[in-house]
Amino acid sequence: MPTTEIPPKSIARLDALGTTAELITEPLALGEALDCLLEELRAIDEACSRFRPDSEVMHLRDAGGRWTQASRLFREALRAGVRAAAITGGDVDPTVGASLNALGWDRDFTIVVSRDGAAQIEAVPAAGWRRIEIDDARGRVRVPAGVTIDLGATAKALAADRAASAAHRATGAGVLINLGGDVAVAGPAPEGGWPILVADDHRTQLDVAGETVAIRSGGLATSSTTVRRWQTSDGEVHHIVDPRSGAPAGEVWRTVSVCAASCVDANTAATASIVRGAAAPAWLQSLRLPARLVRTDGSVVLTGGWPGAEEQAWAA
Repeated sequence: MPTTEIPPKSIARLDALGTTAELITEPLALGEALDCLLEELRAIDEACSRFRPDSEVMHLRDAGGRWTQASRLFREALRAGVRAAAITGGDVDPTVGASLNALGWDRDFTIVVSRDGAAQIEAVPAAGWRRIEIDDARGRVRVPAGVTIDLGATAKALAADRAASAAHRATGAGVLINLGGDVAVAGPAPEGGWPILVADDHRTQLDVAGETVAIRSGGLATSSTTVRRWQTSDGEVHHIVDPRSGAPAGEVWRTVSVCAASCVDANTAATASIVRGAAAPAWLQSLRLPARLVRTDGSVVLTGGWPGAEEQAWAA
């Protein structure tokens, strides 16, 4: 997953949303930019966390199919999830909450991986993204009774996009936000762009093997089956679910990194690519999205616009 190699600037790092958060900007802008990041992290957690009983996601689950009032941010996050489902043909579906619960990811991830014994699991298909109703005029949302929303494929990326934009608006400086491999930039980029080391694990140090690319705008995101894994009665599983079956997606790719106009779009495409498996390179190529896909054996496939892609065959 992406980590950053940046010319002299100020960097803030912290733990947030069950992962690591990184902010890079001009020294004089750091304090105000960090305030913007912290506010976005607080707001997205309160709106979208599946692991805190007071979040809007959980209030919606507990509404029993009734309309429930929703903040503007939560409606924006839900709409981003619905859009992701629509443009991927359902490969990314925000109604996989019950699917993940049934696979054993029903608590904060640190609790899941530290449990004694293997969790009993089953495959529960997604409830279906078309069943989400959003009423902006009345500030409310609704899902059928029993549906649990999970916005893991889009909410963190949305927070990165929002935080980068807010920090740039507040300071006028160029800003990079990295939330566990979801990278968003806003404002003027350094000369040559923002250099980002793309590796399998965003927790790795800068001297590990990887590939450095540069972006000037938009976002870069990596989806991976290598980091969030846990033991179950059926063996080890990962967290990227095929919504149609409710089971973990087949492991054709161990990581997929995508550049797009926003971090949300990049993460949507990267997650969908894990689910699509061998068909992903042709799909990404048809969308003209630069991407780097790493097979489970470590071999790499590149698609249009990614450095070196013109020299490699992209068909899987």
